Amino acid sequence: MITQQLINPKSIVIIGGSNDTTKPGGKVVKNLIDNHFGGSIFVVNPKEDEIQGIKCNKNVDELPHCDLAILAIAAKYCPETVEKLARDKQTRAFIILSAGFHEESKEGALLEEKIVNTVNQYGACLIGPNCIGMMNHNHTSVFTTPIPKLDPKGVDFISGSGATAVFIMEASIPKGLRFASVYSVGNSAQLGVEDVLQYLDETYNPETSSPVKLLYIESVNKPEMLLKHASSLIRKGCKIAAIKSGSSDAGSRAASSHTGALASPDSAVESLFRKAGIVRCHCREELATVACIFMHKPLKGKNIAIITHAGGPAVMLTDSLSNGGLEIPRLENVDLLSKLFPGSSVANPIDFLATGTAEQLGYIIDACEHDFQNIDGMAVIFGSPGLFEVYDVYKLLDEKMRSCSKPIFPILPSIINVKKEIEYFIELGRINFPDEVNFGNALCKVYNTPNPIPEIIEQPEIDTVTIRSIIDQAENGYLHPEKVQALLDAAGIPRAGEAVASNKEEAIHAASELGLPVVMKVVGPVHKSDVGGVVLNVKNFDQVAIEFDRMIQIKDTTAILIQPMLSGHSVYVGAAKVSNFGHAIFCGLGGIYIEVLNDILSSLAPVSYEEALNMISRLKSYKIIQGARGQEGLNEKLFADVVTHVSALCKVAPEIAEMDINPLMGNMKVLKAVDARISIEK
Repeated sequence: MITQQLINPKSIVIIGGSNDTTKPGGKVVKNLIDNHFGGSIFVVNPKEDEIQGIKCNKNVDELPHCDLAILAIAAKYCPETVEKLARDKQTRAFIILSAGFHEESKEGALLEEKIVNTVNQYGACLIGPNCIGMMNHNHTSVFTTPIPKLDPKGVDFISGSGATAVFIMEASIPKGLRFASVYSVGNSAQLGVEDVLQYLDETYNPETSSPVKLLYIESVNKPEMLLKHASSLIRKGCKIAAIKSGSSDAGSRAASSHTGALASPDSAVESLFRKAGIVRCHCREELATVACIFMHKPLKGKNIAIITHAGGPAVMLTDSLSNGGLEIPRLENVDLLSKLFPGSSVANPIDFLATGTAEQLGYIIDACEHDFQNIDGMAVIFGSPGLFEVYDVYKLLDEKMRSCSKPIFPILPSIINVKKEIEYFIELGRINFPDEVNFGNALCKVYNTPNPIPEIIEQPEIDTVTIRSIIDQAENGYLHPEKVQALLDAAGIPRAGEAVASNKEEAIHAASELGLPVVMKVVGPVHKSDVGGVVLNVKNFDQVAIEFDRMIQIKDTTAILIQPMLSGHSVYVGAAKVSNFGHAIFCGLGGIYIEVLNDILSSLAPVSYEEALNMISRLKSYKIIQGARGQEGLNEKLFADVVTHVSALCKVAPEIAEMDINPLMGNMKVLKAVDARISIEK
């Protein structure tokens, strides 16, 4: 838990404070002094009498009661110091800057564990160890710079990396972004990114809290907590953007099914962020730009007016927005054109030339606000070749941003020629987007990020008793086809009739019962088609016998599966357990197209019916599912229904490690599972 002593301490002690401001213990003292901490500052250092004008205590015993302790001493001394402060000095908040804990050695991990036990025992909270600290408008308990303008309505920023936090602030501050708080959680011994986000959610007040949260995450340790509190904040009106680093598949485990091969921690992160409504970013500049967009009025539609006095940037911005799914509609307004210099254009981009004035910019913005009903937002590009000052333009821009209901995004690229004017603009509380393409790409990403899922996700009713009975009796590994069929039936997943034959006579009898033509498949090998283990459209009993004799000889084959021959589109639904994220549910085109096209989308269970429909509609192959070039399509409602039933099955049977239903065959009237594999891992 986060205590008030961390958020708003009345007294702070720096253990290991120094006169040397090139050391963490010295710089944190300097930052507190320079930024006018309003409470009492104490310092402990046995070698000094005075530190930066503050009387120095030789040891902890000399201290009065103190709210917050910042430790900048060797790791081995930290457990005892924390114990004394918590027990004797009523300290209920700790920031440990020191390294040398679990990130370094087993011995360090034991020291860290001892500290956490003490902190928990006394109902205190801990940031770190191995961090740069934290700051808000009450105190700047960090040993780094820059110190941003700390404003309760700025952004809350939580980072798993101290150095990265510094670099992200350096990318953001020159744009005019302000911060409400910065938390560097370091080793996350007690409080991680998810825990701080929980605090921000539980204490959120729309009148006083920051409306924007930024996250830099190196490891998602508590995905359910992250999903719960991120989506809760966004439903309350917040906006959240995050970087999750470490997205390569190098660490993914080996898998024996299609779904297992597709599943990875990063695909799970992508699904989690999408469910939560988090805008995922992949670099510091993108995160900073998205945060700056969040600080403007929301864009409620996809139509943008580009207002410019420079052709090239307008063309590049047009490309960026158009490629990202936003639109630059053509405009006409004779009255507006008459107010501009000859040669200007109002077609969109609205180009009022290099000689355009502040007055003309005002006319254009007013037209976009009042006359052009098909415009939802404005991007204003205005730099300078350095011939004259542009204070009047930026002053007008600020005024229009206050009065207009539509968002106005200022792109001011002349960061050298009009440096002072941009500084003036930022001092007015405004933000600058110096690069039009970075802005355009970020705006598209914000616009295309979906709203968070509902708090309660309805799942279809399934036969829980039968499912648990099958799972409880199962051993690890792939289930026998008969058990798979029983699970599909209990989960309400429609399937084609089938039979498993271990000899030729059983195969012929099964074909007679199911009705010719049939499909014959080997039981055992994973990639059946690759080994000649699938035969379609077997039309007579002699062919059944011949194919059985051939197929039963294929390596690893234990039996032959017989099914009626179905026609229609082939699609796929699968599931895989992904580390601590639970189950990822997948869908896409089926059969061999999984490997050929890799057109697969996933979400984390539980998956709602609406979410399943959205997944299907976002497939690249969606037009095939709809019915391309006069061909009959596939009933996507039935497809989505299977996705939700697989999701419900995985929630009831978390022991399912991997599951493939491939293919599901169907058309507009029917959809049935033709082949399925389920692997259990208890």
